[in-house]
Order: sequence, then C-alpha cells, then structure tokens
Amino acid sequence: MMDFSTAARLGSLISKDYAEAFFQLLVNYRTISASEAASRLGLHIQTAQDFLENLSGLGVLSKEEVHEGKRPYFRYTLTVDRITIEVDFKDFIPEPIRDPETSQRIREKTDSGARFSTARNGNALSSVSVWTGKGRELKERRINLTRAQGRFLFHLPFPNAAPLTVQDIMAKAGVSEDHLPEVMDIISVLTEAMVIETV
Repeated sequence: MMDFSTAARLGSLISKDYAEAFFQLLVNYRTISASEAASRLGLHIQTAQDFLENLSGLGVLSKEEVHEGKRPYFRYTLTVDRITIEVDFKDFIPEPIRDPETSQRIREKTDSGARFSTARNGNALSSVSVWTGKGRELKERRINLTRAQGRFLFHLPFPNAAPLTVQDIMAKAGVSEDHLPEVMDIISVLTEAMVIETV
C-alpha cells in the first residue's frame, strides 16, 4: 500500500513511452549506467538519468557510485521483482466534522462579485462563478455544484440578512446529514474565494 502521491509519481514514470524498454534493460542487465541506457535506447542522457534517479528515489532501484577513470558515476540495479500500485481510498475519508464547524454562522459576503446560477427546477443553484486575478489577468472560475450543495447555497443568507448556522441552512434546504462533507467542502472553497463570510 502506498500514499497517493507516491502512486502518482510511480504511475507517471511507468507511463513513459520508453519505460517498458527501460525495464527490460534493468531486468536483463545486472547493473546499468545512465549513459549505457541512453545509448542503448536512443535517449538523451539527461532523460535516462532522470528516469533512473526517480526510480531510485522510489526504492525501485538501488544506486552505487563507481570510480573508474577520472569522473565517478552511478550504476543502477533493480531491487524489486514486480511493481504493484495500490492506493487505499479510505485515506480520503475526511475526519469527523465537529459540532463547532456546523454551528458557525455564515452568509454571503458583501460585494463578493460571485455569480450564482439557478438550476432549472428552482430552489437550488447549479453553479457559482468567482473571479480571480486583476485587470487583464482576470479569470472566471465556474464551480458546478452537486444537488445538495446547490440546495444549500440557494438558502444561504444574503449579505444584508441575518447569518444562519450551517445546521439551520441545511434544515431549511432539506439537505440531510449524509451530505455534510460536500456541504462543508463548498463552504471552505467559497470562504477562501471571499464569497462566504463567517459572522
């Protein structure tokens, strides 16, 4: 089992178009240098060096400094018989949401500049557009909402209205506790984007 970042790095390496040929070399040669691999596979030496170094950093290869002639260099040896990429998605399950988080009083921030698009069936939003950057660098970021998020944000108090707790808005919107993680996620995103404020 490996963390997602490690799995992504390993997946990126083995997806290279030259990866299969590289591993054939590593299996059939007892040890190999970057220059040997590069000349054998028709690659730039820096490409071969980076590939070998990255695999070494992930523990797939071992490397040994060799002193032959004037300049030392590294030789690489395969240390595993197989590579298995396995990621446990349970690592993505969020920590239990504490009561103080759902008891915070929120509302739309004054002059947030966000554009809320209403869903066709009403009583819900379909998306929120926020802008980042300034002047010519101004860019629109459109966030498509889940049904639960859309119903929740439809009942978000306006800037001049009294703020409500997350729990109260969910009750008003008819959003069940099962959707609390995704509701808290959109609150976090829009708070960071200065669209929602905690009062």
